[in-house]
Amino acid sequence: MKAIDINADLGESFGAFKVGNDQEILQYISSANIACGFHAGDHNVMFETVRLAQKYGVRIGAHPGLPDLAGFGRREMQLSAQEIYHLIVYQIGALTAVCKACGTRLSHVKPHGALYNMAAKSKDLAGAIADAVADVDSSLVLYGLAGSELVKEGKNAGLLVAEEVFADRTYQPDGSLTSRQEKNAMIHDPDIAARRIIRMIKEGKVSAVNGSDIEIHADTICVHGDEPQALEFVRNLRAALKNNDISIRESWRS
Repeated sequence: MKAIDINADLGESFGAFKVGNDQEILQYISSANIACGFHAGDHNVMFETVRLAQKYGVRIGAHPGLPDLAGFGRREMQLSAQEIYHLIVYQIGALTAVCKACGTRLSHVKPHGALYNMAAKSKDLAGAIADAVADVDSSLVLYGLAGSELVKEGKNAGLLVAEEVFADRTYQPDGSLTSRQEKNAMIHDPDIAARRIIRMIKEGKVSAVNGSDIEIHADTICVHGDEPQALEFVRNLRAALKNNDISIRESWRS
């Protein structure tokens, strides 16, 4: 039986600012990427989200981003590889401490937003992220865009890597995600999204925005927890996976 992990970016509320519907989404996913306070999240939300993940038996990952609350970490910043290394170590360390205090442990790391997309294309930034993860805890799984520099550098650093695909995003012919600045960046129909994911898993292919097919490897599927349709998306996705005899688990450990 084929298998896939479902992850969502969660814990992105902070202070009085509420983002997403974490408790509902946690009931349908297998891995949670929890914001660490730079692009979103705060100390209280981190504790709350870790405890919710424990309640629903969901694996806990760090979701480090650029220090840009106002832009939700989706604006590029000019940082050196050393600065990227430092901010990744800092954020992983924070969530690791929260997990320890809650009697659990971190399982993976997935960079957020602009940092994720920058590392998908830049060998130097990808290497800095991979080295940071490996230096903190080499048993952590690194999530990266399928076929990207981050995946390659994660493997070079000796990490177990999960290649990630997206249920609610469109792809460019080079395998990169369409910029959120473009009107066609997001997929809003959950049925279309589910069909695309099933094809990625079964055929290893996805249609790019120009209609061409690109090769893709899927270990884990991302559903963005901050999107209004996130809960509908993940419910529909789980049903589609079940109907196609695809189990939800860490396929990279099998």
